[in-house]
Amino acid sequence: MTTDVRVLRQDDWNLWYDTLIRAFGGVAEASEERELWQTLTECDRSIGVWDDDACVGTAGAFSFRVTVPGGASVPAAGITMVSVAATHRRRGVLTSMMRRQLDDIRSWGEPLAVLTASEPAIYGRFGYGIGTHQLTADVDTSRVRLSVPPGTDDVRLRYAVPADVLDVCEAVYARLAPGRPGMPARRPGWDRLMVLDPESRRDGASPLQCVVAERDGETVGYARFRVKPEWEPSGPKGTVVLQDLDALDPAAHAALWRFLFDIDLTSHLNARNRPLDEAWLHLVSDIRRCNLRKRDSLHVRLVDVGAALEARTYQAPVDVVFEVEDAFCPWNEGRWRLTGDAKGATCARTRDSVDLTLSVRDLGAAYLGGVSLVSLGAAGRVRELRPGALAEASSAFSSAVAPWLPHGF
Repeated sequence: MTTDVRVLRQDDWNLWYDTLIRAFGGVAEASEERELWQTLTECDRSIGVWDDDACVGTAGAFSFRVTVPGGASVPAAGITMVSVAATHRRRGVLTSMMRRQLDDIRSWGEPLAVLTASEPAIYGRFGYGIGTHQLTADVDTSRVRLSVPPGTDDVRLRYAVPADVLDVCEAVYARLAPGRPGMPARRPGWDRLMVLDPESRRDGASPLQCVVAERDGETVGYARFRVKPEWEPSGPKGTVVLQDLDALDPAAHAALWRFLFDIDLTSHLNARNRPLDEAWLHLVSDIRRCNLRKRDSLHVRLVDVGAALEARTYQAPVDVVFEVEDAFCPWNEGRWRLTGDAKGATCARTRDSVDLTLSVRDLGAAYLGGVSLVSLGAAGRVRELRPGALAEASSAFSSAVAPWLPHGF
């Protein structure tokens, strides 16, 4: 098979995007959703695979900056819109796109690539490791109550049209993003994704609603959600479907969650994509009735091992030599000496004796601090050659807060 991998031309976007939509089932998106993704697509960072005049593969890379442990916002290619036409499966199309993308990202000087996977088994062979997880909760609010901290009653809540308060909500998000690894700084235009509300997304629920939390005239939090009414012979059993919630302090956080628990005519709260360590988990009266489920979220790929490890800080002092395996990006293979602490780090090539050996995939999984190197070692994925090195590195790589990706891309 002869195919051509090339940078996306603006004139080809509709054909390219139609290829993507067909690969994901062929159900057309609402016009406003399609228009938004066209606006956000960076054509000069996107590629297509062509067989004569037919587009048979798609892949894009958004220009992101992602928070890493220590609070730095690091350039990262947000891999997106990856698809292969069903007529061209098992012919190397995906591999050719992954090869081109990683070569391009390296040439752009970006140390990280990140993605969310439709199927998590796909990307490990290209060096992506699962670096963050998300929590989904289905809370029986008729039987679960919250114990709120002092000051909660001082927070004022008011309804607002989501688009009308987008600027103040984004200001809250911008203040929070540096404090949690995995959170991207939202570039211009991405705020529109937060209030995109086509009927196809509602699944029988209401249009998107918003409540803003205020104290002394300052916005200190917000929640965006839908309500799905439902009735049974004994009465109402509606569901609140939470889209996103951010708050600057414990009282605002508790006030918003208490509001969601207490909405009239509802008895369930479905909270999707929440951090694993979110505070409300410690406020509920019965955690079992919250029906928690964990799944993979952000997959992380170190494109430049040295630059990536230098970009973050470390919870404890660390001085360790890694032997990194990376057949797909051989420029990363070999020995790297990482020396760092809470103030900064250096990572450079070395000939010193190896302390730990691991793949770039597992280094990516541990990079944001949410996956323990010790647990990877227990799974046989990290090999310790110097006694104590694994525990030392694992403590250093950990994060005080769980890494989290708040929205897809």
